[in-house]
Amino acid sequence: MYFTDRGIEELDERRGDEQVTLGWLAERLRDFVDQNPEFETPVERLATWLARADDEDDDDLGGDAG
Repeated sequence: MYFTDRGIEELDERRGDEQVTLGWLAERLRDFVDQNPEFETPVERLATWLARADDEDDDDLGGDAG
């Protein structure tokens, strides 16, 4: 189990039954980056990955660059 899995598990346990909009999630991500600017790049990458998750032609975000 990765360290980040603990946070994901907590999120699932505490709020897994809730339904949210992507607008709500985007606002929470903005709030998080405002409070934690050092995480701007990873949050940006996550948001872009989520936005493009159904785009089969976009391989930039998850693979090895090189």
